[in-house]
Amino acid sequence: MAIITFFGGSYCHADDVIAGVAEHLGYDRLDDRLMQETAKRFGTDSDRLTRALNGPEPFLNKITHEREKHLAWIRLILAEMIQPDNCIVTGCAGHLIPRTISHVLRVCLIANHDFRVKQAVAETGKSDKEAGKIIHTDDKCNFGCTTYLFDKTAYDESLYDVVIPMHDTSVEAAVVQVAEYAGREAVKTTDRSRQAARDSILSAQVNLALVEGGHRAEVHAEGGNVVLLVNEYVVRMKRHEEKLTEIAAKVAGVESVTVRLGPKYKAPSINPWSDIEGPPKILLVDDEKEFVHTLSERLKTRDLESSIAYDGEQALDMLKEDVPDVMVLDLMMPGIDGIEVLRRIKRDHPEVEVIILTGHGSEREENLANDLGAFAYLNKPVNVDRLAQVMRAAYKKAHHSKSATSDDNAETDKNESGA
Repeated sequence: MAIITFFGGSYCHADDVIAGVAEHLGYDRLDDRLMQETAKRFGTDSDRLTRALNGPEPFLNKITHEREKHLAWIRLILAEMIQPDNCIVTGCAGHLIPRTISHVLRVCLIANHDFRVKQAVAETGKSDKEAGKIIHTDDKCNFGCTTYLFDKTAYDESLYDVVIPMHDTSVEAAVVQVAEYAGREAVKTTDRSRQAARDSILSAQVNLALVEGGHRAEVHAEGGNVVLLVNEYVVRMKRHEEKLTEIAAKVAGVESVTVRLGPKYKAPSINPWSDIEGPPKILLVDDEKEFVHTLSERLKTRDLESSIAYDGEQALDMLKEDVPDVMVLDLMMPGIDGIEVLRRIKRDHPEVEVIILTGHGSEREENLANDLGAFAYLNKPVNVDRLAQVMRAAYKKAHHSKSATSDDNAETDKNESGA
């Protein structure tokens, strides 16, 4: 029987659908048991494990590797628990099941914003505005998970086999639909898929050994043969490959280890700004500290180094010391909001190109931002590659504007000296 994973937005009747499917098919739900067993095995608590799954990257994660360790623990326990097949895995944990296991039905339950707000108001008694903020916070957690794992938004259809729009579907109809899909030939258990499930245990064991050794790699196991895909640039690659092989080979059941460059590997460019002077000076302004640090790290892998400010006042103070070429600016922040920061920047430093990146924007604010001279207006969640593309375009504009200004000033000085 198929393993079913559910991932959904809040206030979409997801709990009702999951309970209905579990009862209809007689499936075991692993939710709480997964976290409890992981916490017990590795001597931690369920709350920390849940935060590792659902939240953004911890502030000091680059030093502690806390998130990688917790996810490695969960992967291992999950790989062991899904062997009987007839089970349901909910939330971000479902995304940890390898895609090589074909008898997994991946379901996304989502609804449009108006439907979710209406449900949130009915369930919490909050106002529409307050309900919208609750939904935004919930979605931010979901985005933190899928952005970290896949660099994709939480509701990207490519992550799922079935996406059910709950604003157009009753709970009963959704239960029937999921049960029908779970019985299809495409997700039936085969000898090959069952072997892939068993291999996932070895993959998880090797992954845990690597993480505990302070290393990261994408792990694939088939039989006792393990392939490690390196997706991050390493200065001494040969030595790195030897170290990964040494660690993986010590795991019981591993017969051979092969290290390769992964599909996400990108060697650093000798000069990514060879066509223009650079690199750019970038300032990220957002009061969500974990989000902005994660964004900064992801942009760094795309040759975009950045400084960070946590609110509008700090950003304006930083401009007194050093003016950036490009600023990525949130709208809703405590104290001086994004619109006012944009207004002051364009008044005092019109050469700075400002990209608005917000999760709470409206058409009115977008129009106002454009009128004030924003280079672009983007909504969270944003594809990091798309944001990097926009930032490079903004820098080119800022660079050419500065060049033109310098040429004009030089011509003026020449004319005045000639006079």
